Amino acid sequence: MLQLVMDEEDRPRAKGDAASKLAGEDLAPYSQAELDERIAALEAEIARVSAHRSKTAAHMQAADALFKKPAS
Repeated sequence: MLQLVMDEEDRPRAKGDAASKLAGEDLAPYSQAELDERIAALEAEIARVSAHRSKTAAHMQAADALFKKPAS
């Protein structure tokens, strides 16, 4: 039997949004130190996502410039 192996990027995205799941989590059990760690981790994730967004925007601009039809 043939078994196909999919790369991570080829797999369908999981239903739901991780940020929405985090937003719904009860924060009451966390200590102030744990909340500080959580904030730092979220800020690092925001920076990572922002950098990726900038990189993809630059890539799209380059592709548009390369493939855009000349104005008549």
